[in-house]
Amino acid sequence: MGIIKYINEEIQVIRERDPAIKTSAEVLLYPCFWAILNYRMAHKLYKSGHYFWARWISQRSRRKTGIEIHPGATIGKGLFIDHGSGVIIGETTIIGDNVTLYQGVTLGGTGKEQGKRHPTLEDNVMVSAGAKILGSFTIGENSKIGAGSVVLKEVPPNCTVVGVPGRIVKQDNVKVPRSDMDQVNLPDPVMEELLALRMENADLNRQLEVLEEKERQKAARKAEKKKDKAEKKEKRHEAV
Repeated sequence: MGIIKYINEEIQVIRERDPAIKTSAEVLLYPCFWAILNYRMAHKLYKSGHYFWARWISQRSRRKTGIEIHPGATIGKGLFIDHGSGVIIGETTIIGDNVTLYQGVTLGGTGKEQGKRHPTLEDNVMVSAGAKILGSFTIGENSKIGAGSVVLKEVPPNCTVVGVPGRIVKQDNVKVPRSDMDQVNLPDPVMEELLALRMENADLNRQLEVLEEKERQKAARKAEKKKDKAEKKEKRHEAV
C-alpha cells in the first residue's frame, strides 16, 4: 500500500468514526495513524524474517504513540484506535476490516498456550475502553465489547459482551452498524440480575406481611375466644 493511499484511507476512517476531527490534516496528529503506519512497515520486515528490525520499529513506535502492536499481528483495513494510550495487540492476533479499539484495550494471551495464543477479531468489531480479550478464540463480526470487560471465551457474531468475566447479551441477532460507536448504552446483565433480586425480595416481603397479618388475626380470634370462655366460666360460678 502506498503512503498516499494509506493517508487517504486513514482520513476517511477517522472522519467516519471520530467526531472530534475538523480537518483532514489533523489525521497526521493522531497516534493511531503513526502506530498503524509503523506496524505496516514492521510487519513487512517481520514476514521477511528481519525480526530484530521489525521489533525495533514497533518498540520505537510504542514509545512515541503509547500503542504497542506486535509486528507479527495480522491487521486488515480500516483499523481505528481512538486515543490509543495503553493499547496492546499481541503477536498472533488477527484483526479483520473496519475494527475499532479504544484506549486501554488489550488483545493478549493467557500465557499458557503455544502457537496461536491471541484473539481473532472479525470485521466491524468494536472494543470499548479498558476491555481485555485474552486467549486464542474469535470475536464474531459486528460484535461490541463493553468498557472494562474481560472476555475469556468465544463470542458469536452480532453480540454485545459486558462484565467481568464477560457475559454475552444477544441483540436478537441484528447487525450492529459500523457507524454505531455508542460505548455507553449497552445492556448490563449484572444490574438486571440485581433488579430481579430486588423485585423478588419485595415480593417475599409482601408475602411475609400477609402471613404476619393472618397470624395477628388468628391470635386475636384466639384471645377473644379465651376471653369469652373465661367470662362464661365466671358467670357460671356467680350463678352457683
